[in-house]
Amino acid sequence: MRIIRYLQKQSQKLSLGAITDQGYIYSLPYNNYLELVEQAKKRTIKTANLLSELINDSLPLNEQLEELELAVPIESPEVWAAGVTYQKSKEARNYEATNGKLDATTFYDKVYDAERPEIFLKSTKDRTMGPNEELFLRSDSNWQIPEPELGLVLSSDGEIIGYTIGNDLSCRDIEGENPLYLPQAKVWARSCSIGPAILPADMVSDPYKFNIHCSIFRNEKLLFEGNANTSQLKRRYEELVHYLKRDNILFPGTVLLTGTCIVPPNEFTLADGDRVEIEISGIGILNNVVKVQVNQAVS
Repeated sequence: MRIIRYLQKQSQKLSLGAITDQGYIYSLPYNNYLELVEQAKKRTIKTANLLSELINDSLPLNEQLEELELAVPIESPEVWAAGVTYQKSKEARNYEATNGKLDATTFYDKVYDAERPEIFLKSTKDRTMGPNEELFLRSDSNWQIPEPELGLVLSSDGEIIGYTIGNDLSCRDIEGENPLYLPQAKVWARSCSIGPAILPADMVSDPYKFNIHCSIFRNEKLLFEGNANTSQLKRRYEELVHYLKRDNILFPGTVLLTGTCIVPPNEFTLADGDRVEIEISGIGILNNVVKVQVNQAVS
């Protein structure tokens, strides 16, 4: 069962909903996902059990998922990201940093094997988009790609309370030019999306068995697709969360993206109008079109 937020057609109010494995959608009597989790904790029951109770006492909506206007499943105050957590990511970062010398060794190799992972601030609530919303390409980059990632939804004490999908748009040329440019290679308006749903953590038996699939379309023609599995992850989720919360403040609903193992060919870059689909088993499909910002200019 997955949790979504959607806009009610008549009232135009955002509502929380649950989607069953059979595709039925039920409205939930909570304003957001954190309230749902907190209620389950107060009653000392699993989120799954609470959802079952709520569904048994209500009727499903008449709409199908495709008919709903979905919103970002949680308004995360901050979205953080972990880098170089997969072998493929390490290889891609080395390629960027060495102008294509595939056998070169860089600081990315050190990060991949180090005790401390790479963790950086990716986005904030106002920069983070939801499913089917437009993402923006950066105007001063000529080499941009999506990074499909599993996202951890966290409580204020670092407990993993859910899983979602993240699209971490990245500028390979800016990051490759100088590692100190990482914030500019990662953070700008509409450079991140999460959704379309949250899979409650207590419904997941093994979070290292998520299948990840990414497809990129140009004029609705498939340009690239790739697959990965979270079993390929170098680090444990608890390890990443441990370093994120060390000497830090975690706001309730913080999302931590866990890195990518799907990288398009080195000659590929996103273009205005490209559509990116990221699917993770059990969570759904996050769909976004990337656009060049109107009236953006490089000064």
